[in-house]
Amino acid sequence: MPLNVTQKLIESHLESGEMTPGEEIAIHIDQTLTQDATGTLVMQELEALGLDRARTEVSVQYVDHNLLQTDEKNAEDHEYLRTAAQRFGLWFSKPGNGVSHPTHMQRFGIPGKTMVGSDSHTPAAGSLGMLAIGVGGLEVALAITGRPLHIRMPEVWGVRLEGELPQWCSAKDVILEMLRRHDVKGGVNRIIEYHGPGLESLTAMDRHVIANMGAELGATTTVFPSDNAVREFLRAEDREDDWIELLADDGADYDVEDTIDLSKLEPLIAKPSSPGNVVPVREVAGEEISQVVIGSSANPGLRDFAIAAAMVAGRQTAPQVSFDVNPTSRQILTDLTKMGATAELVIAGARIHQAGCMGCIGMGQAPAVGRNSLRTMPRNFPGRSGTKEDSVWLCSPETAAASALTGVITDPREWARDEKMDYPKLNLPENSSVNTAMLVPPLPEDEAKKVEPVKGPNVSDLPELDPLPDEIEAPVLLKVEDNISTDEISPAGARALPFRSNIPKLAEFSFTQIDESYPERAQEAGEAGHIIVGGENYGQGSSREHAAIAPRYLGLRVVIAKSFARIHWQNLANFGVLALEFEKADDYDGVDQDDTLRLQNLREALADGDTLKVDNVTKNTSFTVRHRLSPRQVKDVLAGGLIPRLAAEAEEEEG
Repeated sequence: MPLNVTQKLIESHLESGEMTPGEEIAIHIDQTLTQDATGTLVMQELEALGLDRARTEVSVQYVDHNLLQTDEKNAEDHEYLRTAAQRFGLWFSKPGNGVSHPTHMQRFGIPGKTMVGSDSHTPAAGSLGMLAIGVGGLEVALAITGRPLHIRMPEVWGVRLEGELPQWCSAKDVILEMLRRHDVKGGVNRIIEYHGPGLESLTAMDRHVIANMGAELGATTTVFPSDNAVREFLRAEDREDDWIELLADDGADYDVEDTIDLSKLEPLIAKPSSPGNVVPVREVAGEEISQVVIGSSANPGLRDFAIAAAMVAGRQTAPQVSFDVNPTSRQILTDLTKMGATAELVIAGARIHQAGCMGCIGMGQAPAVGRNSLRTMPRNFPGRSGTKEDSVWLCSPETAAASALTGVITDPREWARDEKMDYPKLNLPENSSVNTAMLVPPLPEDEAKKVEPVKGPNVSDLPELDPLPDEIEAPVLLKVEDNISTDEISPAGARALPFRSNIPKLAEFSFTQIDESYPERAQEAGEAGHIIVGGENYGQGSSREHAAIAPRYLGLRVVIAKSFARIHWQNLANFGVLALEFEKADDYDGVDQDDTLRLQNLREALADGDTLKVDNVTKNTSFTVRHRLSPRQVKDVLAGGLIPRLAAEAEEEEG
């Protein structure tokens, strides 16, 4: 039977289950990726799991999010991560070395391998022909200990690319076109695999742009073939020996199919405040802006910075515009500087920042209230920028650079006509400036065992989680709408991010983007706990498991929603929160905030089937909900979480 690339990757790593959409499968994991905003919890989880030494082929801890050291907290986290990486046998990428996804692609990504990462944009590595999946930190920790990844087999969505991109369009416009067509839920329970003759004109780093933002479609991951474009990328990184060819078989088919004619695309932009709110740039041209930010894992390639530099060369950005440039790695900054492009950016008014995520996660570069910010980043969820009432737009480097010069949202094609400028021909280096000086390799095992991870005062222990009660009668503390993101559950930004390793303190920020009174009201609810009711696609966006464990720390026991985003749904189960879906979507309308809900005989109900009855004590009504938990996940939830369940099983074995 002919196989597509996705099926080849899964089949070669399948430990259990069948590749039937909807069935739970277990996949062997070769590599892991963690970053500092999520990695501190991963290291604490490795301690709780009793890991002695990483059992993966490659595991790397990056520091790329919490880079601003305005006090001691982030520095303490960095030291904890460095010493924990030494203890457990991980590579450590020092602060300022680069954003995890492009840096991993440059230094460690290998076609044909599998990877999980505690960052939802981990699928960017699919650009190399890898199966790379974003998950919660606890699942990364399990992979580092040698356990497989359990997921439900997704459908494979084949997207055929035809033609070639026109001038003034680039890879960002391809993924924005996918979001324009399918919105933020279109890829849920699917793996997107790109194929077709249009691939020939897309470099490996172009494919990274597309694979990275597949996460915004809700896709499990994105996969590209490993072809000559991948070979050329690895050759330039002095790693051609890591290349293997990995193509779909002739006659391979897909569960879902789509086609994009690249030649018919035009510059696109995502309006505030959703990556799926996409329109042609020409429709919103003329909107005044105050900030442009180029960089992030969504547009990380040398080309993305070089095209902006070529456009602004010899010109000045508009007086009211802050033009921010975040290099994605030291290597890319080195090459940009050798080309002379760094000087062109600086002379034009650019503010050059350190290599890292920075404004993408709201760690600096927060825009002014009521002012438009154009960014080449992957997300514009409300408040993610660090400004609660922000107005963030997502676009290509071409659109961003043209707009920075004019001071208004500008279609780069129109700008080029006015300037009588042809599309720049970039003279990019054939070989990258490879520099591994800020990558610290794992210690030998005998030395690693002597290392004690350094925990500053801001590094707390994981909270103890008690088993799920057999009966829950608790208030609905929040009722939220569709597409609530993990940025709204556990905020990004410079105020909250430094507490990522301190769950009790971080919990004080939970849901404050939506309702500032939630943390206080959750504490007042006490031991009875509380319930949250949500709309569709609850928990979209970042993989941060803090959005599950922090509300759980405050007493959250149940979330009832119309539907869940994949990673957050799994994170809730990992920390003992029962995720339920309305059997009838209209029942959502019959529940109000402050209603008291009751669920009875939970252990029996969860064991016997997938439907449960919920009584609305306040309104004297009832409705039916459904769970999608596997028997394995039911055990986790009943035990109060995955770690308590594994600890209990270990005690039984010892007994």
